[in-house]
Amino acid sequence: MQPYFYSISEFVAMGKHGVFVWSCWAITIGMMLAFIIYSRRQRQALIKQLTIQQARQAQRTTKKSTPITKQSD
Repeated sequence: MQPYFYSISEFVAMGKHGVFVWSCWAITIGMMLAFIIYSRRQRQALIKQLTIQQARQAQRTTKKSTPITKQSD
């Protein structure tokens, strides 16, 4: 069995198709990394938004549940 590429430079060149092959790899990996970063930022923003919403909801329920009594002088 003979190897398809005899040297690293032949592997990188890939029979004159290396530019196309490696640029496709770079675009694919770049898009995957961008999607991961975007998803993490969206998740963090959603968690922050939900935390604020829960705090507001808790504040509303405590205001409604505590009766206001008048103090007589």
